[in-house]
Amino acid sequence: MNQIILAFVTGLTTGGLSCLAVQGGLLASSLAHQLEQDVLNQPSARRKKSGRKVSQPRPQTALPIALFLGAKVVAYTLLGILLGFLGSVLTLNATLRAILFIAIGIFMVGNALRMLNVHPIFRYFVIEPPKFITRYIRRTAKSKGGSQTRPDWITPLFLGALTVLIPCGVTQAMMAVALATGDPLQGAAIMAAFTLGASPVFFIVAYLTTQLGSRLEGLFLRFVALVVLILGLVSINNGLNLTGSPLSARNLSQTFFVPQQSGQASSTVPSSTLTLTVANNGYWPSRLYATAGEAVLMNAVTQETSSCARDLVIPALGIETLLPATGTVPIDIPPQPVGTVMRFSCSMGMYTGEIVFGQ
Repeated sequence: MNQIILAFVTGLTTGGLSCLAVQGGLLASSLAHQLEQDVLNQPSARRKKSGRKVSQPRPQTALPIALFLGAKVVAYTLLGILLGFLGSVLTLNATLRAILFIAIGIFMVGNALRMLNVHPIFRYFVIEPPKFITRYIRRTAKSKGGSQTRPDWITPLFLGALTVLIPCGVTQAMMAVALATGDPLQGAAIMAAFTLGASPVFFIVAYLTTQLGSRLEGLFLRFVALVVLILGLVSINNGLNLTGSPLSARNLSQTFFVPQQSGQASSTVPSSTLTLTVANNGYWPSRLYATAGEAVLMNAVTQETSSCARDLVIPALGIETLLPATGTVPIDIPPQPVGTVMRFSCSMGMYTGEIVFGQ
């Protein structure tokens, strides 16, 4: 359930902006001509014979936008089912997920630098539908978007479904989460929650697009680019956490100071028996001290834990185990030399910890 809530919050905050940078043009192309025609067809300049001005109704834009977003939610929910099914068949291990996160992060960083016009080489960091699809989209938008007798419903539905072909970087990260679940229902729930969360941003921007004009467009896109850049770096960092790399931000910080533990005393005296509390918000203590040169037993304890922290990954030992929601799971760790730092994380690289071996 936590992953679903996180997916919704991600869509509501950063996901909407990131997706808007990639898919906003598709939404604009489906509605711009219709919005223009709606405005032009209003009887603002006409007067009744009595000389009184005719009241000007608002353009009928809410329904087409809602249809576009509704089709998008349906399309991504179906995609989540497919990704969950593929995940159950492929069973991605931690290494493959790490590679996927790092690749997604690199793409997001490159896409952000492209949006900021840093260098022409970053123009390749963009996903576009095939040319024949874009040509068809433009023809359809022009031919149907200008209907003066009734609102165009087919085009927003069609183009909303086509957004599945051009996912933004954050959407791709959510796709990786859905794939990693290995469960079609959970994958569908994650993608649906994320898309629903991102929908308000789409709706507001589309509804106000004719009023905002182009003066704010450049500033808004630069803001989106910075958000995408940050999210890309986060994705790369999560991938590094999954590999146990000391170069990730959290592992670098843990190298220089001992994290403060929440409500628990953390002994710095090495022991051959360790207790790791697995909570919804991470691992406590996040730094454990084990006796070098002898076998160590680490008891992973959960108490109504439902986050991805349950999926414990220890890259150095090739261990990835799904812990029960409540219970204690013993993990045997073979003898390690003095000074060894063995890192572990959740399956998504979000929560991390380490075991330091000493005398």
